[in-house]
Amino acid sequence: MALSANRAGGSRRRDAIGGEGAAGILSFNDNSVDGMAKSSTQFLCSECGWSGGKWFGRCPECGEWGTIEEFREARPRAAARTRGAASAAGVVGVNGMAAGSRSGIGAATSHTQAAHVPDSMVVPITRVSEADVTRVPTGFGEFDRVLGGGIVPGSVVLVAGEPGIGKSTLLLETAGRVARAAAGASSAADAGGKVLYVSGEESTSQVRMRAGRIGAVNDHLLLASTTDLATVLGLIEQVNPVLAIVDSAQTIISQDVDGISGGSSQVREVAGALIDVAKTRDIPVLLVGHVTKDGSIAGPRTLEHLVDVVCQFEGDSQTALRMLRAVKNRFGPTDEVGCFDMSGEGIDEVVNPGALFLSDGDDATEGTCVTFTVDGHRSLPIEIQALVTNSVLPTPRRATNGIDSNRLAMLVAVLYRHGGIPLLNNDLYISTIAGGLAKEPACDLAIAAALASAAFHAPIARDYAAIGEISLTGQIRPVPRLEYRLREAARLGFTHVVVPRRRRGAKPVAIDGLTVIEADSVSKALKAMGVVKRR
Repeated sequence: MALSANRAGGSRRRDAIGGEGAAGILSFNDNSVDGMAKSSTQFLCSECGWSGGKWFGRCPECGEWGTIEEFREARPRAAARTRGAASAAGVVGVNGMAAGSRSGIGAATSHTQAAHVPDSMVVPITRVSEADVTRVPTGFGEFDRVLGGGIVPGSVVLVAGEPGIGKSTLLLETAGRVARAAAGASSAADAGGKVLYVSGEESTSQVRMRAGRIGAVNDHLLLASTTDLATVLGLIEQVNPVLAIVDSAQTIISQDVDGISGGSSQVREVAGALIDVAKTRDIPVLLVGHVTKDGSIAGPRTLEHLVDVVCQFEGDSQTALRMLRAVKNRFGPTDEVGCFDMSGEGIDEVVNPGALFLSDGDDATEGTCVTFTVDGHRSLPIEIQALVTNSVLPTPRRATNGIDSNRLAMLVAVLYRHGGIPLLNNDLYISTIAGGLAKEPACDLAIAAALASAAFHAPIARDYAAIGEISLTGQIRPVPRLEYRLREAARLGFTHVVVPRRRRGAKPVAIDGLTVIEADSVSKALKAMGVVKRR
């Protein structure tokens, strides 16, 4: 009796669930979720962009430690997803499953409906105009060189660098020069041609102080200080500037996204919104980005993929030299480098880097030798200075600046074995000047010549230069882009350059006014430069 009653009750419950109860359960689920958007907690790697639902000390994708950060992202309402699937299937059964499907098999998996696309939206590539885009000049020839000729309208350029390196100063002076050019091009009745500078780190009065110091004050340069993303977007739409600068991506925050300023979700939202307004209104945007302790750009790695151009502003804080490199550029080359000089009055471009990397004076000095490195399409002179003294320590001292210490140890051993120059028991001090870097293998011959010159007290003539890579066998190996280096040497007034012997079948490089001396070993190269032991 009781068993029959239970069976009957169970049958009635199943009928209710399969019949009228289905709508009741679906309606209850809609009401419970429709008024509230669920928030999912995710863990994101700031290095490679990996995301997952669990925290790891080490990223399972790229293997980096300490890069997993927690963030919360709002999910679409469950009711909206259910209704989208229901409209796609036509009939909804129990738990929102499409009628006629078995355990969800055959049900719609996509909730995005196809939009109506007009025929005029798709055109053959042969009918697309090849008209050149008018770039916006920055006022710096070196900046334009790195960007490929200027800023492309509608592009987003990310300028990253260490704190205090001069990113804000560079972009503020760029804003002043662009505003000055816009003021000269616009008429008195024309109110256009404005440049908008938005700072999330400083107040307008602080920015005005720096602008007055570097000479960037102009009526066409508009300043604003805010950290709200919606306000920044409103300012860009209201002013409609010819150039917008946002300093920086890590200080702007969106009220619609969870997370602290500078977090992964906030940086991604800020970058996405600025890219949208730049593409929609055809306004170029310069975006300042901070870097982490290891030198990588702060925030998710997807930030570098979203923007059009990524520039690294590098330099030693103890020197005035600054280098601007294009790490990514959709509108130009990525192997260009711009040279700048940082001073109290702002940043000046260095058109002739030879004046920075070479010491003054025409007299030959022992322990110095000049070489040429290649950075992109630009060849830079590097002067290497060496000092050799008798050591009073059990272990001789090796002090380097701008030169790899491991490379120096190898060259000292090669000079002892194949050049007959005993330096193993001496204190060696070797350095470049003006913050130059001589870490390219093509600088080996100049380093060895400077050491030999200091050891033998044999000065090298000021119009001599040395270019070549030294192997462990004492041979001098060819270097890439030798013609770039030789042309720069001739332009700076050098008359003799010692280079590796060219390979068989290679054409000789002839430069007017330059004598190219080929050598295949260290001993022959030193002899050609007059570095011999005095009796």
